[in-house]
Amino acid sequence: MDRGRTPHGPRRPARRSPSSRRTDGRPDRPERAQARSPSRPATAEPSSLPRWILEEIKATAARGRADQAIDLFREAVGHLQEGDPARAAAAAARAKAIASRSGAIRELLGIALYRTERYREALRELQAYRRVTGRADQNHLIADSYRALGEAEKAVEPAMEALRAEISEEARAEATIVGGAALADLGRFTEALGVLRSFPEDAAKSRPFDLRLWYVTGDVLERAGRPGEAAEEFRRVLRHDPDAFDAADRLARLA
Repeated sequence: MDRGRTPHGPRRPARRSPSSRRTDGRPDRPERAQARSPSRPATAEPSSLPRWILEEIKATAARGRADQAIDLFREAVGHLQEGDPARAAAAAARAKAIASRSGAIRELLGIALYRTERYREALRELQAYRRVTGRADQNHLIADSYRALGEAEKAVEPAMEALRAEISEEARAEATIVGGAALADLGRFTEALGVLRSFPEDAAKSRPFDLRLWYVTGDVLERAGRPGEAAEEFRRVLRHDPDAFDAADRLARLA
């Protein structure tokens, strides 16, 4: 999720970032994955969870304890929405103890652990979510957890798997960013640029993840010894948000 660890990623931004994150799940470094709330449930209020979540938890909970697991799930979702991932992880872990085969609970716990930077534990939960559900929509968090642990070589395949899967545009953008950054960590700059530039652009608008894609593309180009092209990517970012990340500082250094 964050954060000044890996030596090869973009530097920590010195300016306000439109995707800055510490407690809301968004990254404060553009090449870090954005830890969205669980892709299907957590846009809802904790008190009105989708029916399929309630049914899944009831089907997987220990006998007579489904209501307790659901209450804990609601509590975890509420803490996550309030920006308290540590308390969310604690509540979700208690829910998992009751319904360990619930994909929704494993996903929620994995996201909460990721947001608290407990990456090894987050990997375990998110990989369990992947196995239980067959979904690849949180693979970008699996990949970014590997990067956070200094294992970029293990980050590439989860990201590439997500790009081959049917997932949302936002999840695809996150997988593109993390996959490209992981390849760059390994010095595979041509492949990294191919991944980053494969994401379709919308000529009519710029989305928050577009700025991050352009920024990371600029970073990879600079690291690959192509400063002119890198500068153009930082200019693209600044045309849409003059205060985004540390793009102005990066561009000034290149100039």
